[in-house]
Amino acid sequence: MNKQEMMDKLSNLLDENRVGTLATVVNQKPNSRYMTFFKKDGDITLYTPTSIATHKADEIDENGNVHILLGYSGEGYGDNYVEVSGIAKINDNQELKNRFWNDHMSQWFNGPDDTNYVLLEITPTHIKLMNEGKDTPTSISL
Repeated sequence: MNKQEMMDKLSNLLDENRVGTLATVVNQKPNSRYMTFFKKDGDITLYTPTSIATHKADEIDENGNVHILLGYSGEGYGDNYVEVSGIAKINDNQELKNRFWNDHMSQWFNGPDDTNYVLLEITPTHIKLMNEGKDTPTSISL
C-alpha cells in the first residue's frame, strides 16, 4: 500500500470514526482517554478540542508525543482501525476553533470564543493500518 492509499484509508476511517483514544505521556507512562477528532479536507493533521485548563494540555506542554487509535465501528472482530503516532501541540487559532466548533461542546465551553477552548493539533509521524486484509498491518513513517 502506498502513502496516498494509506492517507485515504486514514481519511475514510476518520470520517466514519470521529471518536478514538488519545494517549499522552505522564511520568514516562501512557495516559489514555477518549477524544473526538477532526481534520481538514485533504490534510492528515488531526485536531481534537479540549480546555487549556486540563491535565492533557499540561501533559502535551511537557511532552508532545501522543498515540491515537481510531476505528472499530462494529463488534470489534476484524474491524479495520489505524494507530497514529504523532506530535501534539496546543493551537488556539480562532478560524480553526470556529471550523471545528459544534453545539455538543457547549456543555464545556461558552462558545467558540471561550478562552479556555483550544484544539490539540496532532501532526502524524507514523501511521499503522490494521485489519485491512491479508497485507496488514501496513505502516508508513512521515
